[in-house]
Amino acid sequence: MANIRDLKKNINGMIYDVVDECYSIQLFNDAKTAESDAFIDDAANFQEEIMGEIKKAQNKKDFKAIEEKVQKTREDWTLRLNKMQ
Repeated sequence: MANIRDLKKNINGMIYDVVDECYSIQLFNDAKTAESDAFIDDAANFQEEIMGEIKKAQNKKDFKAIEEKVQKTREDWTLRLNKMQ
């Protein structure tokens, strides 16, 4: 298990990457603006939700579940970004 600081840093990096990629998509394809804005909103909501879960986590089992959720979300978002391009 990574420590909490590293987990938060990874999550924030993941959110930054999504937002950056969405803005790049908007720059090159105006038709994707609504879709990418919705993705940015989803990313912000996920960040708020997962940070709340981290704050409430009590033991290694809780953190393991959070790490798995983050990894699953990362994979889903990668597919979603690939479909947008």
